[in-house]
Amino acid sequence: MLTVVLSGLRARWASFLGGFVALALGVGLLTTMGLGLSATFHAPERAPQRFASSPVVVQGRDRLTLDVRRGPETVPVTQRLDRPQPVDRELLRELRARWTVTTSGGPGTATGPTGPTGPDAVGVDAPVAEVRALVGDRAQVLTGAERRRADPDPDRDAEALVALNALLGTSGGVTAFVSVFVVASTFAFGVALRRREFGLLRTAGATPGQVRRLLLAEAAALGVLASAAGCALGGLGAPLLARTLVDGGLAPEWFTVGGPVWPFHVSFWTGVTVALAGAVAASRRAGKVGPTAALRDADVDADTLPLGRALLGTGLLLTGLGLLVWTYATDPSALLKRKTYTTLPMLLITGVALLSPLLVRPVAGLLRLRGAVGTLVRENSAASVRRTAAVAAPVLVTVALAGTLFGSASTVTRAKGVEAREQTAAEYVVAGPALRPVRPPAGAVVSPTGPTSVFVRDGDAAVVKYGARAVTDPAAFAALARLPVVAGDLRDLDDRSIVVNEEFQHRRVGETVEVWRADGTGPVRLRIAAVLALGTGDNGPYVTRANAPGSAPDRIEARGGGTATVRALEASGGAVGTADAWAAAARPSSGSPQTRLGLVLVLGIALVYTVIGLANTLLMATSVRGGELASLRLAGATRAQILRVVTGEATLAVAIGALLGLVVTALVLGTLGAGLAALSAPVALALPWTTLGAAAGVCATVAVAASALPAWRLTR
Repeated sequence: MLTVVLSGLRARWASFLGGFVALALGVGLLTTMGLGLSATFHAPERAPQRFASSPVVVQGRDRLTLDVRRGPETVPVTQRLDRPQPVDRELLRELRARWTVTTSGGPGTATGPTGPTGPDAVGVDAPVAEVRALVGDRAQVLTGAERRRADPDPDRDAEALVALNALLGTSGGVTAFVSVFVVASTFAFGVALRRREFGLLRTAGATPGQVRRLLLAEAAALGVLASAAGCALGGLGAPLLARTLVDGGLAPEWFTVGGPVWPFHVSFWTGVTVALAGAVAASRRAGKVGPTAALRDADVDADTLPLGRALLGTGLLLTGLGLLVWTYATDPSALLKRKTYTTLPMLLITGVALLSPLLVRPVAGLLRLRGAVGTLVRENSAASVRRTAAVAAPVLVTVALAGTLFGSASTVTRAKGVEAREQTAAEYVVAGPALRPVRPPAGAVVSPTGPTSVFVRDGDAAVVKYGARAVTDPAAFAALARLPVVAGDLRDLDDRSIVVNEEFQHRRVGETVEVWRADGTGPVRLRIAAVLALGTGDNGPYVTRANAPGSAPDRIEARGGGTATVRALEASGGAVGTADAWAAAARPSSGSPQTRLGLVLVLGIALVYTVIGLANTLLMATSVRGGELASLRLAGATRAQILRVVTGEATLAVAIGALLGLVVTALVLGTLGAGLAALSAPVALALPWTTLGAAAGVCATVAVAASALPAWRLTR
């Protein structure tokens, strides 16, 4: 068996080349992504800065801990506060009475609604045990590396890796999905081309089991060699990936990769598994080839859609459609998340691709191409179902991923921008951190708001942190805000009330809700003044500054007053612009450069695989058509006519794949639009025609070249 396998690999190295390259590239990308992903799990250990010279730091509580019910037990749940609580004044007095206390070098004094409330942390030059005994449970005592928690924004490094972790995880998932798809398609088409060979083996006495084992052994050999090459390639590519991510602003400046070996193990064995999994279905089909049937049939395309493939494709398609409908019906806001519009289309893509042979003949039959060349293109495409579907499948993957990823991201971003503009009646907007107070000129309405958060119990089992906005002037806020109110009135907001959205468990106007403030103080019972539609997710709660300790305005909206208002806003220290300009800058319709770069990375992976799959499939398919093309020459066809037939078939297959990809895109974007409507958000669907056209154009170019070159050689 080993001799037969090695001889087969040597004799048919050209047909295995595409699968080898695809698998090696896939393993290389998985290794690179795995090394990058492992680097996002832990932020670098940094030395304390603010209190580097103090052996002990006393800091106010920076966590809110509440007891919740988990079954029969009561367990504590912890949520991080926006900022630490101030150190108790009495405790601070006791510390200063005994030791040297340092407060300089950091944020220093915390602020509340009525002014300064004390420092959030102090450095103490004293023995740790004595400080702990004095402080007790009134504050936190930090030593060693934990002193870094008192630095400004201590979690900035970890937070910088969250989006990068998601991007690399998504890229790795797309890599695995597309590599499995391409490798499985390559093996399936290779089996179809080798029917005569298997028939001869069966005639010579080979059993179906031996034929299956032959194919699996070839796949294992290919998988081991390609996976080893891919691991080496991934090790070389990981530093390049890190530099690209840093240069593109997707990763912080200090980001590097390397170190752990587990990505190499995972990638290697994943590659071997993918090769074997891709060959399993093909080997079963090869084992069913009978001696005489194989010799009597044509090389390709005599098979109808196998029952197993039909059932699997139907199941995946129905599952994908069912999950889309179920998500829309139960949690439409999930449709706006990248994880949803990245993973769900994969089920639809796979289902449609598996069922694509059913669509080839009907689509080809609808064409009315003129002349002998057109007739041959149409009839050959309709008759050569497997070849046409094998070409259309990778095109479907690329076009569908381009449409769903870029289209969904652009649609969500555009909807957020339109929503932001529609939710204010302001003429001017000032944006910037910690804006200074503005005195409204005569005839002007000025509404400053700032970020804060509130903590609310969700039943008895959870504590939820909501990003909120702190309103300085409730009357001005109500005059300028155009929020999607579904119940209540924004004018009723005051220091004893709150505006919530439909995500809250308690959302009936007049009800009271128990809230903990951003610094952990509370609970306070606030009456619900109004309820907002959920929208794209930015319609968070609204409270007054009295319930937002430490919050400083980062946005000032204004209307009326003419040039006097503009001059007053300029004194705030922020950038003054029109409301239209602010909305466009805050939510650009094409998304942030980092988001676009991430999507290009994911699409680039799919496009590379598509190119490999197309080239490999068409080179194999056209290379075995020598007899057919020779018959056309004998019938009087010129070389140019034959080339037009071959390239026309490839172009038609690409067009079918692109059409199916557009169908998947339409399903996903249509459901997303329905979800936006259900959330009372603007429906601003964005179909990325430029990206789709570029992807389809690359596919068509590669398909024409990969079919024309062997056809030119065969017709010499």
